[in-house]
Amino acid sequence: MSEFLGSLSGWLYEVFVEGFDLWVVVGLFAQAMFSMRFIVQWVASERARRSVMPIAFWFFSLGGGTLLFAYALHLKDPVFIIGQGMGLFIYMRNLWLIYREKQGLAGASPSG
Repeated sequence: MSEFLGSLSGWLYEVFVEGFDLWVVVGLFAQAMFSMRFIVQWVASERARRSVMPIAFWFFSLGGGTLLFAYALHLKDPVFIIGQGMGLFIYMRNLWLIYREKQGLAGASPSG
């Protein structure tokens, strides 16, 4: 048991202390930003008492996804690169659709 704890302790030190650099800070910040979208969506849905997807969800998705994509490029991780890269197109497309809808609604309003 003490060998296991020693190995675990060494692994934790290697990963969380020796491996800590600016890229880890970027990755942690990116993951926190990406996770905020779920909190934003949850709070908005609770307030509305129905499932809603606020625009902030897409902005957090785009911001966090972009930073995670940069982090994946730094790690040279093809699975992470493809996964985050594909998501970026979806987030931008949704923001574009929201923008176009708002432009259309603004143009359709009566000019009294």
